[in-house]
Amino acid sequence: MTVDEGRKATLRGRLVEAVRLIFVAVFGAVGYQLGTYATATTGGRAILYVFLGAASGYVCGGVFGRLTLEAVRGLEEEFSRRPAAEVAGGVVGLVTGLVVAALLCLPLLFIPVTLAWPAALFVFLVLGSLGIRLGQAKYEDLFGLFGMKPRATARAGGDVHVVDTSALIDGRIADLVSTGFISGTVLLHEGVLRELQAISDSSDPRRRTRGRRGLDVLVELQKAPTVQFQLVEEPGVQDVDAALVRLARERSASLITVDHNLAKVAEALRVPVAQINALASKFRLPYAAGDELVVRLVKDGREHGQGVGYLDDGTMVVVEDAAEHIGGQVEVQVRNVLQTTTGRMIFANIDAPAHSG
Repeated sequence: MTVDEGRKATLRGRLVEAVRLIFVAVFGAVGYQLGTYATATTGGRAILYVFLGAASGYVCGGVFGRLTLEAVRGLEEEFSRRPAAEVAGGVVGLVTGLVVAALLCLPLLFIPVTLAWPAALFVFLVLGSLGIRLGQAKYEDLFGLFGMKPRATARAGGDVHVVDTSALIDGRIADLVSTGFISGTVLLHEGVLRELQAISDSSDPRRRTRGRRGLDVLVELQKAPTVQFQLVEEPGVQDVDAALVRLARERSASLITVDHNLAKVAEALRVPVAQINALASKFRLPYAAGDELVVRLVKDGREHGQGVGYLDDGTMVVVEDAAEHIGGQVEVQVRNVLQTTTGRMIFANIDAPAHSG
């Protein structure tokens, strides 16, 4: 158990004991009142009632204390999953709903109390709950009314991503972020961080190098202006892969990985997967050295004797010793493919006699 986990456990234990103490005090006071009323004295019998009341409060307080702890823990987990701006929007919606409910309940002052209280309670519960939901759903518009823009929280499913250990070690996720293919919120489960630390501390030099590479990529991603990192704490997790899939489902996020088996499990559970290897294969060059293709030459190249043509997708093809074939189609063999930030260029040699246009 870490120091942080130990501190949280201590605070939770104090919460249970505080609730138990309140119950002991209340039940003891009730026992005293019952003892005094039943025996018309403040002697030994009244003390017996106090003891019985305090004992009952100790037992009931322990039960209610643990129920209170579970409720607080659930609220803590729920709030940790939601961006701060959304929580603030929910609070504003709750206050607004309660104010509207108070105004609507004013006419209830003129009817009997036995009818007014249930009606008022119903109105407050309905409008308060409605206000919370509307505030959380429309918090961006709500902040916009005051000229404020909350930080990128990326509530849309495609803008929230869960990253696994293999993707960080692979490193290509940093390129996807820097080029804008990945933006929004990146959720980092603490289990992934523990795995990276364990790998980087390994006695195997190769594993240690991989782990440190993953940590370096993590630091680089945290500095990227187009993404917002959030650490998701979930103590006691043994199966990190299952936790990542569950987290992606709960947050309506996509899972970024290079682990083929993890990707298959996520797809089976209908979790969107951004598999970097599959993405790389989609973007591989369509032509390689030795491939043959047919191209129409339309103009001279920069160098003497070169002919230039274009494929249907706009790729420029530079053919050596083909100046006399300009205006016609030629069969060429790819010699080299050059990928640049502005597109692709194919360098080729004539492979067969030219065909007339």
